[in-house]
Amino acid sequence: MILFPAVDLKNGQCVRLEQGDMARATVFNLDPAAQAASFAAQGFEYLHVVDLDGAFAGKPMNAHAVEAMLKAVTMPVQLGGGIRDLKTIEAWLDKGITRVIIGTAAVRDPELVKGAARKFPGRVAVGLDARDGKVAVEGWAETSHVTALEIAQRFEDAGVAAIIFTDIARDGLLKGLNLDATIALADRISIPVIASGGFASIDDVKALLEPRAKKLAGAIVGRALYDGRLDPAAALKLIRSAA
Repeated sequence: MILFPAVDLKNGQCVRLEQGDMARATVFNLDPAAQAASFAAQGFEYLHVVDLDGAFAGKPMNAHAVEAMLKAVTMPVQLGGGIRDLKTIEAWLDKGITRVIIGTAAVRDPELVKGAARKFPGRVAVGLDARDGKVAVEGWAETSHVTALEIAQRFEDAGVAAIIFTDIARDGLLKGLNLDATIALADRISIPVIASGGFASIDDVKALLEPRAKKLAGAIVGRALYDGRLDPAAALKLIRSAA
């Protein structure tokens, strides 16, 4: 069970959104590299980064901030937002990103994901962000007509490293993870699933360690860390004691 601290980038700053709304952004750190280093010092082992501007623009928009973070930490980093073609995937992997997350292109160009996953085994993840069960694209600005399960099933046996499933309705609102939906997805596919959206407290960590969640590969935590609602040391100790 990996707990991924999240760094969301907007205008080069570390922010958190509410329900993916760029107009509801709270700036938590002007220096994303310092934030990444802080998470490393707290004992986290894997960093989750999203280029929010890139997700809307369809191309990387916070590259300088990401590159600074890569210099600041040695832990693996997974990155999503604006990664829509093979050239961008290759560029980020060459720069030191451990795993790229493909969202919109997974809906619109599944062959890109399959090809990239074959070319870079274990280094391509799919981000499925659901609103009322349907996957949203273009930085969550548009909602598609397909379900997360339908898209996830396209990538069975394609070599995709993980599915990151986000409940948009809960994201940034500290309502707790939607484990029912996340576990239901994980039970239907063989690809490891990471829970995202709404992580609120140590209770979410305990829920992730229950037997019913054993198929989940981890969870992403954002605002709860920035707000101080989740004690990193207590959370990581709980996870390690259950390993």
